[in-house]
Amino acid sequence: MALDKVIKDILESARVETDKLVKEAEKEQSALLREADEAAAKRRRAQERELEETLRRLRRQEISSAELEAKKIVLNAKKEILDKAFEQTLREISLMPPEDKSRVYRKVLESASRSFPRPKVVCPRKESPLLAGIPGLGSVVEGDMEPGLILESEDGSVRLDFRFRTILEGLWEREMKNVSTILFG
Repeated sequence: MALDKVIKDILESARVETDKLVKEAEKEQSALLREADEAAAKRRRAQERELEETLRRLRRQEISSAELEAKKIVLNAKKEILDKAFEQTLREISLMPPEDKSRVYRKVLESASRSFPRPKVVCPRKESPLLAGIPGLGSVVEGDMEPGLILESEDGSVRLDFRFRTILEGLWEREMKNVSTILFG
């Protein structure tokens, strides 16, 4: 019997030790599960913050892209309006009555005579009569060109372009900001 008691004591001691080890393992398991849950929750929160930031950044990019596209559309429309205004202005200048054209040509030739005397004058076909009676001219040649004049020095070293398109382009470049302000505010 004494052996039964020793076996019983050993088994009881083993059971107590086993229960103790199981309880410690369960505590350790609970702690590990809690740590894993906390780590998973922390990663989830970090991913949610990252996702929210990514969404905010994408929204800002999309809004910026849309604003840029809208500005581009507006600028293209404004450019188209300005181009039409330029062409309409050129058309109106080109179609001015002959007596007005003759006055403009006289003023051009008067101001050019300060640069060089007796210039060779190139003018559009059928417009040489508008230059009749203007003193100080060299030769007058008609050519296929837009309205206005091209003046050349006697030796051909200097050539001045006074075609209406060229003059208007120069004015347009200098006054673009003012024209734009007048048209678009």
